[in-house]
Amino acid sequence: MKNISRNKTLFSITVEDVQYEAKEKLGRKLTVEEIDIVKNGLEWGLLTGIDIVYNTIFEELKSQR
Repeated sequence: MKNISRNKTLFSITVEDVQYEAKEKLGRKLTVEEIDIVKNGLEWGLLTGIDIVYNTIFEELKSQR
């Protein structure tokens, strides 16, 4: 088994990613203030549902054994 760094990022969303989505969905780039709103929404959404995501992932791993 390969060693993995404990600090390796497993998932990230960049401002560029958000701007791409905004361009697709709103037809324009976001302002700095809007980026802050997006950041807060992402943090809330991802942290609120992270237990469900972890449980689903680990149940899938258990079922593969």
